[in-house]
Amino acid sequence: MRLILAEDSVLLREGLTRLLHDTGHEVVAAVGDAQALLVAVGAHHPDVAVVDVRMPPTHTDEGLRAALEIRERLPEVGVLVLSQYVEKAYAAVLLAGNTGGLGYLLKDRVSEVADFLDSLERVHAGGTVIDPEVVRQLLARTTHVDPLSRLSPRETEVLRHLAQGFVNTAIAGRLHVSLSTVEKHINAIMDKLDLPRDPTYSRRVLAILRYLDT
Repeated sequence: MRLILAEDSVLLREGLTRLLHDTGHEVVAAVGDAQALLVAVGAHHPDVAVVDVRMPPTHTDEGLRAALEIRERLPEVGVLVLSQYVEKAYAAVLLAGNTGGLGYLLKDRVSEVADFLDSLERVHAGGTVIDPEVVRQLLARTTHVDPLSRLSPRETEVLRHLAQGFVNTAIAGRLHVSLSTVEKHINAIMDKLDLPRDPTYSRRVLAILRYLDT
């Protein structure tokens, strides 16, 4: 896999570069700011760009804005966003569009090498990877009426796995049920959430967004 790293911490950037080289991947560029990231992506057209949310000069949302620009200009490039903390607004912005080939992980997850490498592979394959802690915080109960209250416990569990980016076969394996059972649960979830049957929308993505908005 051909990768570009955008991370302003030199130690983390060099550590990731070494890790990826050692596991058989090619890091075609490793940069420290969002502008350099956009230039590198345009020059190298990597398989996946690994992007820190907060980078120079303001250390607010430069990485996020660069990630969104990459998604718009080069949708074939996967984007794996790294964040120090759960940034709900940033996660919501990313998930509002096409979520194929997209990941959002906390930096702590990088220390779990197998999980990090698996996330890269899933993003490269066109999947969606959302850190479980991000999902947990986004799903924290609020005072308004919960639109998910109509779901059964098992349906809620299936939807939680969808929000974490797992495909149907993976959910079936993790829950120890058949693929057809998972598909029935997903159909029930979409019906109970009153999601439109409109070919211009992905009901799967709408279900995930409804879950994250709760």
